[in-house]
Order: sequence, then structure tokens, then C-alpha cells
Amino acid sequence: MSNEDTLRETLDGSIPIAAVLGLRDSDGVDWTRLRGLQLATVARHARIRMAAHIVLGLVTVWTFFGSVSLASLALWFGVLCVVHIRGGLADFRLIDAERRRVTMTEFRRPLITPIGSAITWSVATLAFAPSAGMAEQVILWSSLAVLIAASILFYSAAPMGVFIFASVVGAASIVNFTIQGHPEMVLLVTAMVATALAGSIEIARTTLSSRMAESRVREKEEVVSLLLREFEENEADWLWQIDTARRLRAVSPRFAFALGRQQAEAEGRPLFELIGGKNWESGDLPPSLHDLIERIKAQENFSNLLVKVSIRGEQRWWELSGTPIRDKNGNFGGFRGVGSDVTEQRESSEKIAYLAKFDTLTSLPNRVQVNEALGEALRYSEQWKTTCAFLMIDLDRFKAVNDSLGHQVGDKLLAQVSERLQSIMGENQLCGRLGGDEFAVVIRDASNKKVVSEVANKVITLLSKPYRVDDQTLHVGASVGSAIGPRDGSTVEELMRNADLALYRAKDNGRGGHFGYVPSLHASAEERRQLELSLREALEREELTLQFQPVVNAQDSSIVSFEALSRWNSEEHGFVSPTKFIPIAEDTRLIVPIGKWVMRKACTEARNWPEHVKVNVNVSPEQLLEEDFAEDVVNCLAQTGLRPERLEIEVTESIFLRDASIARAALEQVLALGCQVALDDFGTGYSSLGYIRRLRFSTIKVDRTFVKGAAQNNAESLAIIRAVVAMAQSLDMSTTAEGAETAEEVELIRKLGCDKIQGYYFGRPMTATDARRLFRDPQELRRA
Repeated sequence: MSNEDTLRETLDGSIPIAAVLGLRDSDGVDWTRLRGLQLATVARHARIRMAAHIVLGLVTVWTFFGSVSLASLALWFGVLCVVHIRGGLADFRLIDAERRRVTMTEFRRPLITPIGSAITWSVATLAFAPSAGMAEQVILWSSLAVLIAASILFYSAAPMGVFIFASVVGAASIVNFTIQGHPEMVLLVTAMVATALAGSIEIARTTLSSRMAESRVREKEEVVSLLLREFEENEADWLWQIDTARRLRAVSPRFAFALGRQQAEAEGRPLFELIGGKNWESGDLPPSLHDLIERIKAQENFSNLLVKVSIRGEQRWWELSGTPIRDKNGNFGGFRGVGSDVTEQRESSEKIAYLAKFDTLTSLPNRVQVNEALGEALRYSEQWKTTCAFLMIDLDRFKAVNDSLGHQVGDKLLAQVSERLQSIMGENQLCGRLGGDEFAVVIRDASNKKVVSEVANKVITLLSKPYRVDDQTLHVGASVGSAIGPRDGSTVEELMRNADLALYRAKDNGRGGHFGYVPSLHASAEERRQLELSLREALEREELTLQFQPVVNAQDSSIVSFEALSRWNSEEHGFVSPTKFIPIAEDTRLIVPIGKWVMRKACTEARNWPEHVKVNVNVSPEQLLEEDFAEDVVNCLAQTGLRPERLEIEVTESIFLRDASIARAALEQVLALGCQVALDDFGTGYSSLGYIRRLRFSTIKVDRTFVKGAAQNNAESLAIIRAVVAMAQSLDMSTTAEGAETAEEVELIRKLGCDKIQGYYFGRPMTATDARRLFRDPQELRRA
């Protein structure tokens, strides 16, 4: 039987007699606590008990005065006073026993008083009564009867005292009346004592059960009060309560602070008037606030209800939970609940949601949102038997701007391009940025055959006009490739691929023009095929090389790692940009052997560096999803002799788009080896929070677009970098800021709390020989 069950039986009045008397403890109950309650009850009656014995002692002295010597009476009365005064003083010290635990020895110690008292009164019965008349004996017994009856109350919680006193004085009276030859008095005394003993047991049970119940209620109240006080002091939430008139009651300090008012000022004021703001009178309130009002009107429970409120003219977001207050008859008495201010969390969530769907540099929809819009357009076309269109836009001569004037100027140019694109978008048209200098337009309804060419020509004309950036006039053009859905493709991927083919043809035709997809464009992919053939032999011909870009500690600018970057110098095609051959390698799965070569070559070169310097190796989704990827890492480390903690695998968010479970399992195996994993290009195309929650990355790399935006004092970029740094710190991850090109950007990155920095300011991608030179001459780091 559990302690709760045993205690419930105890409170129901089934305490064993031996346990009530204190002769033993019953199982399953904390009797050290019960004994304390018993002694505390005894202590409360100490004064009355002491006074009763002394008063009746005086009555006895007066009764036997003349028939008993004065010396004997004085001695007897003195002993009686000493016994009860000493006992009373001892009992006074037990008044706090209910708040502590009492041992059996301590519980039995107060029995000295009833024992001494019983002996003292027995002396009067056996020594004084025989020499007096029957009237005096009846008075003495009457006094004893009063004391026995009163003892039932005096020792109501601890009846052992009653047992001792009643049994001893009862036995003495029976002996006296037997000697005197009064059998009727013997029977009367016997009945009186038996009744007193039985009654004391039942009263003790009832009293003890009542005291236990009171103690439990008080303990629960104290616990609840403690929890509420701790809740108010240590939690961000607060308690709220309103009456039937929806006026605030029992306003806590934390709730008053949330309301922007003093407690006395808020008490009794209408809740909705305080949180409705200036529009309260007109009734023009946010839908969420209307929802709260309706729920309270309907007297419904609600939980985690997000409500937009106005506090002193400032818009805030609260999360409220509430339940109706009802009395025992079910009458409604108001509402009470808990609430919290979640404004910062909501703003952070909105920023993350914005980051997932919008490009932070241009504020245009990003690739994710463009894909969704194109998918919706295809579904609309299929449903209504119309056509849609997808236009892919690439800026001409943009790379020259970046190379000559720097990425900062290039980013400002992209921002102006986005503004121009937005200005010409009509109904059912959406423009977005796919990445870099690539933009796209989705036309939901292209049933008018002229609309595609009209939009394309507007784009080319408008984007080809001069730009003014930092007191410089820039000229870039635009090429456009388009595809009609579902004619040129019934899926998002197919339509985008064919528009991309059309864009390549437009650029091949001399740039600055528009080309619509035609099936013959697939033939123009021959060059791509030739590149693929050459790429297949590139490893055997040793045409691939590695370059290394330093990553430095943000605080002291010391080198902490190098990122390994692959380069291809083809005998047939010359230098081929990574942006051109890497996609081909990924599409043809040549990236798998190339990736293995890069990892092995990078690890081998890292053996020539100081032991604290790591090497960062980019891994594509195709390579990561190989079944033996983790085994390849093990073999590479074994062959090169590089310690696992010096290898950091870099992946992008795209690895999770195909088979997240396999990718996560592979990375977890790599982490188990002791290697580290970095998340590259964070937030530029997909929402990464879910992946970060499921996989503990070692490093988060902040994309250069955020760094550039922060350097331009862009509030969104600054907020995002701060959010990423705070999140990484809370998850025990490091952060690397990419794209630092100026001293000002480096200083800003340091202030924002990033751990590491990578960018042209500390070095462009370099050969292995140049990378080694940096360790011999750290000053080369600035000149690299």
C-alpha cells in the first residue's frame, strides 16, 4: 500500500489504538510528523490543565482541612503545584512541534506530568479520604471525575496521558471505596474510568485526523503560494485575472509592467481598454484581439492564444491562456490565466520566415518562392487550360563590375536592378532573384502570346539603362530566356531548365536579347556534353588543381583553417570556371570521384601545416548521399594521417532537399569520427532552422550578402547576423563570416560577435605553396 493510501486511511479515522496511544508506529505513515501534531495539541491546553489541577487541589485542601494535618495538606498541595508547573513549562516548549518531526522518545517525555499528577491525587485518595467522612470522599471523587473528564479534552490528541491518569486515580479510588465498603461507588468509578478511556481513544482519533487534514491543507496552500511566487519572480510569464465586468483584479507586478502601468493604476481598469489602444472606442481592433474578446464572451477555455495588443501606443504580441472562474454552484466569476510577451520571438520568427522566402539583398522573392509561384502557375494552367510563362534573366557584364569595383558596388547595383524589375511587374506577375546576378519572372496567365515578349523587352530596355552607384555611372545589360508552360515543360524543373537553355542561347547570340525556348536548343547542349567528356578525363590528365583560401580568427587574425577550392585548367577548353564545371560534375555524378580526390589532396596538403590549422572541404549532395561516404572519410584520414579534428566538412542546405535522413545519418557518422561539419551559405536559399535543430553543426558560415548588407548598415542584415550569432552561441557552434573585403567590414564582423572571418581582405584563393608561405611570413596574409 502506498503512503498516500495509508495516509488516506489514517485521515478516515482508522488509526490503530496502539498507534494513537504512542505505543508503536503503524506502517506506511510518517509518524514523526503525526507525533508532532499530537504534542502541539497537548501544548495548547497546558495552561488550562495546570490551572484546573491547582484550583481543584485548593478545593481538596479546603475539604480535608481539620480532618488532615495542615502540614500534610501543605506538603501534598506543594507537590501537586510543582508537578503541574514544571509540566506546564515543559509543554509550552512543544507549541511548535507541529512544524517539525518528533521521535518516540520525545513524544513519551511529556507523560511524566500525568504520571506525577496521578500519583499525587492517588495519595490524597488513599491517605486523606479514609480519615474523613463520606461527604468529603464524594467531594474528592467528584474533583477526580472532573479532572478525568477534562483530561479527555486536555489530552485529546495524545490519550496516553488520559490512560495513565484515569487508570491510576481510578484504581486508587476503587481500592478506597472497597475498603470503606461502598460497592456502588466501586461500580460508579469503574464505569466512569472505562467510559473515559474509550471516549479518549475516539476523540484522539478524530482530533488527530482533523489536525492532519488541516496540516495538509496548509502545506498545499504554502506550496501553491511558493510556486506562484517563484513563478512570478523567475519566469517571463505573468498571471492575469478579470472579473465578470472584465476589469483587472489582483494585478501582479510583472503583469503591471507588461501593461506599462503601476499596479494601483491598472487594478480595476477594463482589460480590453488597456490593451486595445487608441482604436478601442471605434472598435477597429486586430482580428486576434476580437478573437480573445469572443472567447471570453463565450466563457471558453483557451490556450496559447496569440494576441496583438497596443501598450501605450506600442504594438506588442502577447501569448495568453485562460480559464473561466466558477464557484461551487457553477456561477461564472470572471477569467484567470497566464500570459507572456512574445514580441521579440515573433519578430525573430518573422525575420526567419522572411529569410526563407525573400532575398535579403534585393528584398525580392528568392528561389524557393519563385519555385512555388511557378508550380502554382502550372497548376492554374492545367486547371483552366491556359498557358503560363517563366523568364530567366541574367545580367550582362555584371562580373566585370564585381571584379573591377568590388562586391559592395555590385550589391548596390543588384538592389537597383530589383527595384526596376519590381516597377514593371503587372497583375499575375512575380519577379525574384535566383542567386548571383540571375533573376526570374513568373507570368501566371500567358494566354496572350504577346505578353512574354512584351515583358522580356521591358526588362531588357529598363535594365540596360545607366545606373548611378557611388557617384559612378555603370552600364550593364540583360539577357532573357523564356519557356511556356505546359508546352515547354509540365514541371517546375523542366520549365526552368528549358528557360535556362533559352537564356544560354540569348547570351550566345550576343547578349542583350530575348530568346524563347525551342526544342532544337537541346542540340546546343553539345558544348556541355563536350565539357562533360573532358571533365571525365580531367583527373587522369591531372588537370584539376586545388587552391586554398585562409580562414582567420576574428580576434587576433591568426589562421585557423584553409578552405580547399577546386580549379580546372583543361587542355581542350582552357580555364573552366568552377561555376561552370561543378554543376556539370554534379549533374553527371562526376562530383563523387572529384570530391574524393579533393578530400584526399586537401588532407595530404594539410599535413604540411601547423597542427592547429584545419582544412575545410566542400562536399556536394551527390557525394554525401553515397552509401560509403563515411567509409571514404575514414580511408582518407587513414591514408593521409591527418587527425579527424583537423578536417571540417562543408555542406550547403541543399543537401537536405533530396533525402534528409540519409544526409543527416552520413553527417552524424562523420561527427562521430571526430571531424567537424560546417553549414555553408546559411539562409541564402532555404530555411535552415529545422536542420540545425536536428543536426549539431560545428560551424555556421554567414553568407557574404549579409556581411555586405551589414556593412551598408542594413537593419535586416544586422539583425540576421546577430540572430545567427546568438543562435550559434546558444547551440555551442562557431560562426564564420564570408566575403570580408575591407578593414571596416572586418571590424564590423568582430563587433557582431562572429568567431572566424574569410574573405579577400585576408587572402584570395592561392596555391598550396603560397599557403605554406603564410606560416613562414604572417605578414603575407594581408598581401595575399
